[in-house]
Parts: sequence; C-alpha cells; structure tokens
Amino acid sequence: MKQAQMTIPRLYEDLGKTMAGLYLARYTYPWEMLPHIGEMILELGQTLPEEEYDRIGDNVWIHRSVQMASTATIKGPAIIGKGTEIRPGAFIRGNVLVGEGAVVGNSTELKNVILFDGVQVPHYNYVGDSILGYKSHMGAASLTSNVKSDKKLVKVHAEDGDMETGLKKFGAMLGDFVEVGCGSVLNPGTVVGSHSNIYPLSSVRGGVNPHSIYKREGVIVEKEER
Repeated sequence: MKQAQMTIPRLYEDLGKTMAGLYLARYTYPWEMLPHIGEMILELGQTLPEEEYDRIGDNVWIHRSVQMASTATIKGPAIIGKGTEIRPGAFIRGNVLVGEGAVVGNSTELKNVILFDGVQVPHYNYVGDSILGYKSHMGAASLTSNVKSDKKLVKVHAEDGDMETGLKKFGAMLGDFVEVGCGSVLNPGTVVGSHSNIYPLSSVRGGVNPHSIYKREGVIVEKEER
C-alpha cells in the first residue's frame, strides 16, 4: 500500500458519515487526528441539540435514541450518536466518538477512537487510538494493538517508504466497509484500505490495499469483481 492510498480522502469516501468529518478534513493522514480527538469531542458536544442529546456526568453526550445496557461504563469526553447500541459490559474509556447506527458490543473496550456511522465492534473487541471507517466491522475477539513492545514511536510502513508519526500510541486506521475476521490482531500502525477483508486469526502489519483480501503475511490478493 502506497502513501497516497493512506490519505483521508482515499480511505474514507464520505466524511459526512461522521461528526468528525470537518475536523478530519484539516489533515492529510487520519492518524494526525489522534492527538486531537478529546478536544474535538469537547467542541462538538457544545453544539449538539439539547432536545436530542442528554449530557451525563463529565462531558458525555448520549443521543436519546441510544440503547444502552445498564452495565455499560462510559467515561468522558465521549459522544454516542443516534440509534447506536451499547451492549452489556462495554467500557468506553474516554476520547471516544461513536457514530450513528453503530454497535459497541459486550465486553468491548474503546479508548481514543472515532467510529464512523454504522461501525460494528460487537463482541469482545479492544479498539484504541484508532479510526474505523463507515460500516467497518471487527469480528469477535479481534483487536487493535496500539503500543509497540519496545515502546518506541510508531511508524507507518508503506511501499514507497516509512512514515514517522511521532505517536507512541497508534492502533489501526480502517477504511470504509472493512471486514476484520475473528481473533485477528491489527498491530501498531496498521492501515487497511476500504472494502478489504482480513482473514480470521490474522496478525496484520503495515498496509493492506483497498479491495483486497488479507489471507496471511505475504499473501494478499485482489478481490475479484462481481
């Protein structure tokens, strides 16, 4: 995957599918947004219509249509969009923007993330320091690994050269309509192009081209047109 394919317009076809659209449009690469998610939520929260959103506790805004289990935990700043479902045991740790019609599943943990509209992280997922595009889906027990084992700054590995991010914590950037198979690990700095599939039990590093199928390391094939 080349650097040009990792830009915001190439990964996300319609920035109108997230409240963060105008903020993302300020940057070239989506990971540049990661240090600013918290401040963005605080700004957005002040603009949300009071007749639609309840403000709860410390800077948490929840749309009144949200279905939220009594055992879910939400720490601010956070915004939970219209028609979203928050299932039992979900843990939202702060700096989290969940879009409309999303699913945050049982025992799923989110921290410093943007979920576009329609995203599903429905079963035992950990998503940290990441951005998931429109209608992307993470299978059961798939997760993002957001810190390198040597604790060094994360680089993004592209075909035409590595990119320094200056970030110690950086999980994964998923384009629109990405499917991540059950039990997969997206290693720090992973970027997956739109409409791509990751096989179950994969350990993914670097970039995956759009419209591809990641079968295992070194085996990535282009999807056949139907």
